[in-house]
Amino acid sequence: MPYQAKRHAHCSFVPVRQLRYHVHRWGDESLASAGRPPLVLLHGWMDVGASFQFLVDALAEAEGLERLVIAPDWRGFGLTEAPGADTYWFPDYLGDLDALLDALLPVERFPLVDLLGHSMGGNVAMSYAGLRPARIRRLVNLEGFGLPATRPEQAPRRLLQWLDDLKAPQTLRDYASLDAVAQRLQKNNPLLTPEQAAWLAPHWSRQGEDGRWHVLGDPAHKRVNPVLYRVDEVLATWQAITAPLLWAEGDLTDTAKWWGHRYSRAEFDARLAVVPQVRRVRLSPCGHMLHHDQPMALAQHVRAFLA
Repeated sequence: MPYQAKRHAHCSFVPVRQLRYHVHRWGDESLASAGRPPLVLLHGWMDVGASFQFLVDALAEAEGLERLVIAPDWRGFGLTEAPGADTYWFPDYLGDLDALLDALLPVERFPLVDLLGHSMGGNVAMSYAGLRPARIRRLVNLEGFGLPATRPEQAPRRLLQWLDDLKAPQTLRDYASLDAVAQRLQKNNPLLTPEQAAWLAPHWSRQGEDGRWHVLGDPAHKRVNPVLYRVDEVLATWQAITAPLLWAEGDLTDTAKWWGHRYSRAEFDARLAVVPQVRRVRLSPCGHMLHHDQPMALAQHVRAFLA
């Protein structure tokens, strides 16, 4: 049987920068206050806002109360429209988040928000907190490591790779059944329980006219980005963060599988040191999907941090 949600999300669509954005909302504005502002959750690459359901339920249990929580589907993921482009650009996520907050949580009524991001969403959250520091009360980053440093001489090769990628159509695998989708999710993350996988499968995919189940993600996300990751520019943004930061990681996460020796944990620790106020926690047993692997343990740390 699928996981049984304890708090049920209200879903709606919001116009954001010429796109129809899909947003999950748990609770209403009456639950927000100066001491408990809205909590905004930002999912990672190839994920959806509904992915935070386990954490939302665990946080309500840990706190003994319900708070206003909002989780959008990023552009080209979940039920949010894709922009119709062949490449995705990181600054667009910042623009989308800024417009979403203006639309859903206008500063006149909600001067502060708590912001949590996972993986890609954690990188967006970090940059946004540095760009709009007066807007963020507390900041939580779930393994949003950033990327390996690059050098200017890598630019021609990267651009050439992008040009070649544009010539090839991108596709995502489809599946014969929801059970097959759930099995794929468990293959990606062996710590995901069958109940969690069964619940996530219909939120992560949709049945097409061909009868098969298709992942709710634009295949264009798979293309290489032609813009190099410039660490100095990122760190200049991180240095401007004024909100206290909670960094959470899993003890089973092996970044060497992603980047080899190009980006070590020691280098990441040096980057994180530029943020003025950092609290670090490590969950066990836990991999990259912290909000799936250890939702209650994570919720306990988030509860204490937000309080």
